[in-house]
Amino acid sequence: MDDERRQPRPRAATLVRRREILDAAVDIFGAKGFSGGTLQDIADQVGMTHAGILHHFGSKDQLLLAVLEHRDRTDVADFEGQHMPDGIELFRHLVSTAIANADRAGIVQAYAVLSAESVTDDNPGREYFEGRYRTLRLEIDAAFRRVCAERGVEQPGAVDHAAAAILAVMDGLQVQWLLSPRDVDLAGATEFAIEAIVAAVLAPRPSALAG
Repeated sequence: MDDERRQPRPRAATLVRRREILDAAVDIFGAKGFSGGTLQDIADQVGMTHAGILHHFGSKDQLLLAVLEHRDRTDVADFEGQHMPDGIELFRHLVSTAIANADRAGIVQAYAVLSAESVTDDNPGREYFEGRYRTLRLEIDAAFRRVCAERGVEQPGAVDHAAAAILAVMDGLQVQWLLSPRDVDLAGATEFAIEAIVAAVLAPRPSALAG
């Protein structure tokens, strides 16, 4: 019998309970941040004890990482192999993500708060966010290069800057939208920005800002 068979699978009730804790952690961390939100806050929201949370996740740091990983799985759950698509489909996926985020303010708020906190000293989420941004930049860069190759673009625009710019626009728009949802069209503004950046790479033009 191999190792996989020897390992007991979590019971359905345990999986449901863990999901409830993750959802509560998203709410608490989103409202109070990682430093301000406590395990007791999360425990109170799901009707458990502090010890009960630790039984499922071991520590507050481990719960934070589980929240972040849960968000990642949710974003790619509908894709084959649960990986982001490549080429032009990746950019369409990013726009679709913004559309979906407009209906899940809680998880967007948690992500915005936790990503900002990750730059502080000894934050347990720092390694995760460093790796996440690094991976996303590489995937977007690869998508740009594939699209350029498919369309015969021999001298694309600033591909090296485009990936970071797309991520910055998406995250920045989320913060503006959280602060003023009536004034900021998250999906529309994200689509506009991504379209503009992709166009600048595929069909570079002289700078409109040049003197």
